[in-house]
Amino acid sequence: MRQKVIFQDLGLTDYFDIWQYQTEIHQKLKEEKKIINNPNPSHTLIFCEHHAVFTLGRSGSQENLIVSPEYLAENNIQFYKINRGGDITYHGPGQIVGYPIFDLDLFFNDVHKYVRLLEESVIQTLEHYNITGYREPGYTGVWINRGNEKRKICAIGVHLSRWISLHGFAFNINTNLDHFNFIIPCGIKDEGKSVTSLEKELGAKQNMDEVKHILVNKMSSIFEFDML
Repeated sequence: MRQKVIFQDLGLTDYFDIWQYQTEIHQKLKEEKKIINNPNPSHTLIFCEHHAVFTLGRSGSQENLIVSPEYLAENNIQFYKINRGGDITYHGPGQIVGYPIFDLDLFFNDVHKYVRLLEESVIQTLEHYNITGYREPGYTGVWINRGNEKRKICAIGVHLSRWISLHGFAFNINTNLDHFNFIIPCGIKDEGKSVTSLEKELGAKQNMDEVKHILVNKMSSIFEFDML
C-alpha cells in the first residue's frame, strides 16, 4: 500500500529549530507505532534552507573543521554536533536540505536501500538538467565526474531509531561554495574530489522552487508515496 507523506517547504530556517521539529515528529511517529493498523501515520518530508551552519556527524572528527570558534562567531556561522551518520558538512542559503521523517517499517526495512533511494532521487533530478550524477564507490551522496575531478553535489547523512528516519540530505543548488573551504567536507581529503552546485555546473543561478518541485516528485515516485 502506498504511504501518504506530509510535505512541508519551510523556507529559510534556523538549524536548531528544525532539529527540534524533526525530533517532535519522530516522537509522534514512535507513539503512533503503538496504534494497531494506524491508518494515518505522520510520515513527513521537510524541505528547507538553513542559515550558515556546520554540522558534525557522530562518526566525524572535529579536526575537519579548519577554522576557529572565534572565526565562526565573527562570521555568524553556527556549529552543531549531531546524531546523524557521516562527518562534517555545511548547510546554507541556496541549498535544498531534505529531512524525510518516515516510519520505514511501513516502507521497507533496509537502511542501505533507503540511502540508495535518496541518492536516486537526486540523480534523476539532475537528469532533468542533462547532468549525469552517480554514486562514488565507498562514499554516500551524489557525485558528478567532470574530467579528472569528481565533484560532490549532494551529501547524505541519516539516523534511524526504531526504523524511523531522521536527518537526510543537502543538495547544492545556488550554494555559496566558499564556505566548504572552512572544512574538509565529509572528511574526504582526496585531492581529486571537491564540492559543486547546480549553479556552478550550469553556469547560472537556478530557480529553487523549480528544483524542489522536480525533486519532491522524483521522491514520491521512487519511494512510492502520495503527498498530502
